[in-house]
Amino acid sequence: MVEHDALCAVRDAYDAAAPEYARLFRGELSQRPLDRAMLSVFAEVVGADGRGQVADLGCGPGHVTAHLRDAGLEVFGIDASPVMVELARQTYPGLRFEVGSMGALDIADGVLDGVLSRWSIIHTPPHELPGILAEFHRVLAPGGHLLVGFWGNDDPSHPTQVFDHAVTAAHRWSPDHLSALLREAGLGEVARMAREPQPTDRRQFQEIHLLARKPLVETPA
Repeated sequence: MVEHDALCAVRDAYDAAAPEYARLFRGELSQRPLDRAMLSVFAEVVGADGRGQVADLGCGPGHVTAHLRDAGLEVFGIDASPVMVELARQTYPGLRFEVGSMGALDIADGVLDGVLSRWSIIHTPPHELPGILAEFHRVLAPGGHLLVGFWGNDDPSHPTQVFDHAVTAAHRWSPDHLSALLREAGLGEVARMAREPQPTDRRQFQEIHLLARKPLVETPA
């Protein structure tokens, strides 16, 4: 019940903020060359075998989903907020968007070449994150890639740190701690990018992108 209530609170908060959120983030990637570079790397490794089927989890108003489509991937978006999903459908009618939860994805085992989780884990309570990473692992095909973006926490004594987000309470994560959680979920880190805060940023936090991969052959437990 507590986990369900937490998800409902996030959903309701983003439903209320959706129109303003979509307005603020329309065209954001044009101002973020490093983000585009990481998305380009992700698109290249995911599409290397010619398929490139990707789920954009926590897709919001759909602008990053559309960016990946333009990069040549077969991509669809999932978000917990029905209002966000409706806005995404209106803005990008040629793309598929669905309402869903990262913790219980309506996706078959091992069918995706890539999963994007760009700032979508920040509202996840720390004790729930391993289960969500396990879902990412479950839906990825062997050799599939995950790109996860989040705000970093550089205090080694506190692997997570709560902060006041404009929409609802959120968490910053130690990159090394999150990388360890990925390993425990069966996803090995391939690369990471750390972007230091700039004077014009809304939040003065380090931004982290971690690229991870599911092994081609799983090691027996």
